[in-house]
Amino acid sequence: MSGHSHWAGIKHKKAANDAKRGKVWSKLARMIIVAAKNGGGDPSQNLPLRYAIDKAKAANMPKDTIEKAIKKGTGELGAINYEEVLYEGYAPGGIAVMVDGLTDNRNRTGPEIKKIFERRGGSLGASGCVAWMFQKKGLITVKTDAIGEDELMDLALSAGADDLQNTGQEYELTCDAGVFEELKKAIEEKQIAMDVAEISMVPQNRIPLNDSESARKILAMMEDFEDHDDVQNVYANFDIPDEMLAELET
Repeated sequence: MSGHSHWAGIKHKKAANDAKRGKVWSKLARMIIVAAKNGGGDPSQNLPLRYAIDKAKAANMPKDTIEKAIKKGTGELGAINYEEVLYEGYAPGGIAVMVDGLTDNRNRTGPEIKKIFERRGGSLGASGCVAWMFQKKGLITVKTDAIGEDELMDLALSAGADDLQNTGQEYELTCDAGVFEELKKAIEEKQIAMDVAEISMVPQNRIPLNDSESARKILAMMEDFEDHDDVQNVYANFDIPDEMLAELET
């Protein structure tokens, strides 16, 4: 997959601007609320909450907003009920797509997600139709000019990484979800900046998109999902060559 880009990296490059920051914070607040509700308000004892807080801090969410979301989750500021939902389907060209969400109204969210699939030429599938193509992994990306590949390889493998790919402008590290925190900490201790650091659903195999029209359609669908208030994460098994991605962004 050398020289190819996929959604985790593309989404980071698009970096939320001020106009979208409120939407990003709203989604992260939901994530914090659900994590606190399920595992309590102490991030030292609740790993999903710690991950959610880390993501919120990375998005520059104010401390008091984070604390308020935790209290909403623990019930100190009244009960808010969000339900975890997962939708699976296909984009044009047989690209597998997983849409992970948090909703307070499943009857609203489901039809809206279905409509996005269909409007962009895809189709919503049955539960389990594409999940088998993905593995839950820790995913970290580091720019190639931040550290030498051999040095990063030694560091990553000693901290539990199971793969390192040089994608051209970035190194992509994957690990078992259980050692993600250890790997992330090891990289932080070396003061190496990470572009992406998250628990993700990583596709076992990727489908290359070799024409710009197909790539444009897929990216439009992915952006529609990301813009939906109830969607937390979108995963897909496509690869777009860096040079094509650059052309599409001009």
